Amino acid sequence: MKQFSNEPLLDFSVPDNCDQIVKALADVETQLGHYYPLIIAGQCVQTENRVASVNPCAHEQVVGYVAQADRAQAELAIEEAWKAFEVWRAIPAEGRIATVIRLSALMRKRKSELAAWLVLEVGKNWVEADADVAEAIDFCEYYAREMIRYEGLNQVYPHPTERNVQRYIPLGVGVIISPWNFPLAILTGMTVAAVVTGNTVIIKPANTAGVIAAKLMDLVEEAGFPPGVINYLPSSGRTIGDYLVQHPRTRFINFTGSKDVGLHINEAAARCRPGQKWIKRVVAEMGGKDCIIVDDTADLDDAAMAIVKSAFGYQGQKCSACSRAIVVDSVYDEVLGKVREIAAQLRMGEASANFDINAVIDGKAYESITGYIKIGADEGEIVLGGGADSSIGYYVEPTIIEGLSPHARLAQEEIFGPVLAFIKATSFDHAVEVANCTDYGLTGSVYSRDRALLELAKLKVHVGNLYLNRHCTGALVGIHPFGGFNMSGTDSKAGGSDYLLLFVQAKTISEAM
Repeated sequence: MKQFSNEPLLDFSVPDNCDQIVKALADVETQLGHYYPLIIAGQCVQTENRVASVNPCAHEQVVGYVAQADRAQAELAIEEAWKAFEVWRAIPAEGRIATVIRLSALMRKRKSELAAWLVLEVGKNWVEADADVAEAIDFCEYYAREMIRYEGLNQVYPHPTERNVQRYIPLGVGVIISPWNFPLAILTGMTVAAVVTGNTVIIKPANTAGVIAAKLMDLVEEAGFPPGVINYLPSSGRTIGDYLVQHPRTRFINFTGSKDVGLHINEAAARCRPGQKWIKRVVAEMGGKDCIIVDDTADLDDAAMAIVKSAFGYQGQKCSACSRAIVVDSVYDEVLGKVREIAAQLRMGEASANFDINAVIDGKAYESITGYIKIGADEGEIVLGGGADSSIGYYVEPTIIEGLSPHARLAQEEIFGPVLAFIKATSFDHAVEVANCTDYGLTGSVYSRDRALLELAKLKVHVGNLYLNRHCTGALVGIHPFGGFNMSGTDSKAGGSDYLLLFVQAKTISEAM
């Protein structure tokens, strides 16, 4: 197997690439409105209860109807996943790796189709949708190669009278609770890491992204995963999420989502239930309140472009998004002016037409984000945007609010929308202090030409992913292992060399000679 390299992104200045996505969108639009059942042990399971997944840019358009599981079906999925585990764990690593590689090949073959589903179901423009699919492919390719490495590890010293070996073995059945903002990439990465190491899983995607998860299940079947290795069980967190997390036969939970839900899962999983034989393992990525620091020695044009890209890419609906620009006072007004000028040029409209800014995911998010904008108007001054319209889609203008205290709600709470807080710092040291004064610690970026200040940032900016003189979004699999500190989660470095360790346990075998 050749050395890992990231999947190339499409260049949409090339007419042929544009034609591909336009054709894919037209094809996918003919498939809208279908019903997607549960999949348990390879079998479709019909449900009376179902929810409509809609296009956030045109919320009258139903992308698909997604089945909703109940507790009886969750119990069945757990039972079938354990049956499949006994088969899957016995398959040599080479077989599991080959299956994952086939999955990546199928994704690569259908890149434009998968991107089109992302455009319509979760409101990603062409660039964001293509990057989501590319990252899903990367996770497959990277974790497959990592499994080869783990198979070869034997970290014990020789003994003159014994044969000793350490092996990594799978944990068992896990629950994958995935978010809507990277509904293919994150779901694929969380799932593939667990199954390539020999585990079996139940995936519970967000209902707002249930269709793209069902499309992944189609590829899972085509790639040749045995029935029951990956089971598709969409539903609400209250209905089956808590049930699966608390179930005594659940061995691990892999979660990406909000801080509140992640803390609830961690607490619920920590309690040992009757019949439970293990301490459950929880892998959690829980968001951020990320910042870009700008020093007075920085290239201010580059910094301004990075702030806009990081704050408003995919409407700010990324856990890594820049929601705080922390700028030293001597260049504060200049940077604010540059950012406002660039952001004012962003075009807002439907994702299918490849506008820069598209709708936020749903009505709940729309209400939350617009509520924060009202709070921001009291805490600071709106210098760009602030408008919103939900008549056709859930549109919120890119919004910049300046003059905020580092301890204002807009500077502390995760908004998950196109809202940027501008905060003035009296010095670089003060900027670092402000950067660290939230409960989170996911990503951060520092713009400066002063080497001493960059070295200081490496030491003192307490985030899991620190970027110097580049934007704070767009982590690449294998290059930027991704995961944060504090309330940003368990620092599980997705796309990194130690991630697969979270889904295995080490067994030492000693034999006397």
